[in-house]
Amino acid sequence: MSSMRNRLALFLFSLLLLPSTSFAAVLTNPLYTTDIREVIARIIQAILGITGAVALLMFVYGGFLLLISGGENEKIKKGKETMKWAVLGLAVIIGAYMIVSTIINALEKGVVA
Repeated sequence: MSSMRNRLALFLFSLLLLPSTSFAAVLTNPLYTTDIREVIARIIQAILGITGAVALLMFVYGGFLLLISGGENEKIKKGKETMKWAVLGLAVIIGAYMIVSTIINALEKGVVA
């Protein structure tokens, strides 16, 4: 019985490997570059984009809290605080993006401004 299980496991495992071996020649580099500076720049830009989206969602959440507060001071305060910190977060993210963009441009051109 265990021999049958081993054969079945081997067969299923070989099925998993089949697509990766038959399509190996078709695979391309999804980054379209091998330059490490460009890869790092894209990773940083992706992280900043994700954090910007999260900050924007928090801004919307703070506005939603204000809308459903029903005049309760505690909920109004929580909504205002959420929006305040979301705006501050967006400002920090935009500043970080500007700094990173300037550094990346300087590294690519080899010139320090």
